Amino acid sequence: MERLIGTVSRGVRAPIIRAGDDIADIVVSSVINAAESENIEIRNNDVIAVTEAVVARSQGNYASVDNIADDIKAKYPDGTLGVIFPILSRNRFAICLRGIAKGAKKIYLMLSYPSDEVGNHLVDMDALDAAGVNPWTDVLTEEKYRELFGIVKHPFTGVDYIEYYKDLITAAGCEVEVILANDCRTILKYTKNVLCCDIHTRARSKRLLKTNGAEIVYGLDEILTAPVNGSGFNADYGLLGSNKATENTIKLFPRDCQAVVDRIQKEILEKTGKHVEVMVYGDGAFKDPVGKIWELADPVVSPAFTAGLIGQPNEIKLKYLADNDFAHLKGDELKAAISEYIAHKDNNLVGNMVSQGTTPRRLTDLIGSLCDLTSGSGDKGTPIVWIQGYFDNYTA
Repeated sequence: MERLIGTVSRGVRAPIIRAGDDIADIVVSSVINAAESENIEIRNNDVIAVTEAVVARSQGNYASVDNIADDIKAKYPDGTLGVIFPILSRNRFAICLRGIAKGAKKIYLMLSYPSDEVGNHLVDMDALDAAGVNPWTDVLTEEKYRELFGIVKHPFTGVDYIEYYKDLITAAGCEVEVILANDCRTILKYTKNVLCCDIHTRARSKRLLKTNGAEIVYGLDEILTAPVNGSGFNADYGLLGSNKATENTIKLFPRDCQAVVDRIQKEILEKTGKHVEVMVYGDGAFKDPVGKIWELADPVVSPAFTAGLIGQPNEIKLKYLADNDFAHLKGDELKAAISEYIAHKDNNLVGNMVSQGTTPRRLTDLIGSLCDLTSGSGDKGTPIVWIQGYFDNYTA
């Protein structure tokens, strides 16, 4: 019988993961047990994905506020620095900021506006227009911001992030001055020592600062790139991708993930005879239309994946064929014509009109977003996602 179901994404429940657990073994056994429990066959080209959080937890990849403070002291010995473009997040950045402040004497905190890099708003764009403020050129002091906009609380969290971040810094015994600006070079009017806290624009920020007179420049990706007093670390991303574990510790982005995905792929093949693709995923790469938040606070969607997930989809637009090449056909004739076209499509459809409207994104970004939406970030208890049929098309 013809298959009538396309892509299926399933969250797979797993035990609570602790430091020292064998994450690859847990993923393999969880998927195989789920398949047996639900009477579902593991197939070739299935995708098995595991969230970065449990990989990092199994590695015990944690660090404390004091570990962050010690690294800041080593990198900024005079204790004064500009902290620029942090995201507005209690989970992602607040604990990091406590550590930074504990390792400093004075911080010039420069926030982007009207929103941070991932879409958390300090103030609505319409309010800027009403006040005659140009965010691309105007630099606002905290006093000017308050004069224009007063107290503005985030609609989802109810937090006034300027006050929240100021309080975190002063509670650590550090002085703070707040500036709102969108040109990273603005901070050089206050200090030549800068910590770039932006995620996806960090390379540009560092380049512009270094070519315009900055003396000490690091990014969050360069803090805790090696152990500090026995702490966890991430050689590639430092503090990027970290989030709150306790009031005094963070869980870092996982490291050495390629060995994990390769081993899961190998063991699934040994135990089931099926060749699957495997990835570690973090935040999805999508934007919320109401809150305007772009989800991707991690440095990448996927820090590691097997070879079959390299590249982009190579798909044609069915409605384009139906409305153009085969507009004269219908029913079984239309289906047969489109199936034949798909079976002989080019290996690279980039620039071809027949692919217009398909999503020109990397497979890992697309699948990682699907995984993030499937597993959620709360109490579903499904840190593993098993996807079937993702690489199928109309003919298979």
